[in-house]
Amino acid sequence: MKAYELLFFVAPTIDEEARAGAMKRIETAIADGKGTIDNIDDWGKRKLAYEVNGLAEADYTLIDFHADPQSIAELDRVLRINDAVERHMIVNRPDRD
Repeated sequence: MKAYELLFFVAPTIDEEARAGAMKRIETAIADGKGTIDNIDDWGKRKLAYEVNGLAEADYTLIDFHADPQSIAELDRVLRINDAVERHMIVNRPDRD
């Protein structure tokens, strides 16, 4: 299994229930790919460098996890179809393998 980081943000106006639902889908996608979550770091609200989908600020979350490389495509698909997640980025971290 390889180490990865997932950084995503949601609109700051989103309710806590929708945010929890998005986190649950992410955790399920990682677990279904036989991955493990190492750390979840809630960064809170941050100002964006430029507007994204009409948002000037967003609520960020960073997730460190280990997973098989084959399961990353499914996680990416889950994030793309999730309406709560505005943008996301998955990065391989070979220094943490």
